[in-house]
Amino acid sequence: MIRNVKVSLLLAQFVQEAQGLVNMIGGGITVMGPDPSPVAIAGAIELPWDAAGVQHQIRFELIDSEGQPVLGPSAEGGEVPIVVEGHFDVAPAPGTKRGTPLTFPIALNLPPQPIPPDGRYEWRLYVDGETHEDWRLGFTTRPAVQSNVA
Repeated sequence: MIRNVKVSLLLAQFVQEAQGLVNMIGGGITVMGPDPSPVAIAGAIELPWDAAGVQHQIRFELIDSEGQPVLGPSAEGGEVPIVVEGHFDVAPAPGTKRGTPLTFPIALNLPPQPIPPDGRYEWRLYVDGETHEDWRLGFTTRPAVQSNVA
């Protein structure tokens, strides 16, 4: 378990990582939908110096207001929890003073997801299997539009 990890997260319309920095367009989304639309997760994970040289696991899970996974279509035709995961490592740049926190930028562009309308959801981040209350990114989806066509 790694200690002293700080995380900053925002939902945005588009993100890009360049030279260790995160560029975003339309950051700060808290309400979306009701139709599926692309969205991005922007942020940074700040790790202590001693986390360098170790491969770390990152995982984002989409959870509903009841704490249950939100399901999306699988390649086999069924439904599976909406999860994004991968690995990363951090290393100090040349000339960085020993003890300086090391930052991993998050720039994750997601395709439209089938998130139900009129609900409250959150992306929950796990780093090396650990999560924290502050590592959650909540948002609300608008209600479905009712048609008045008879």
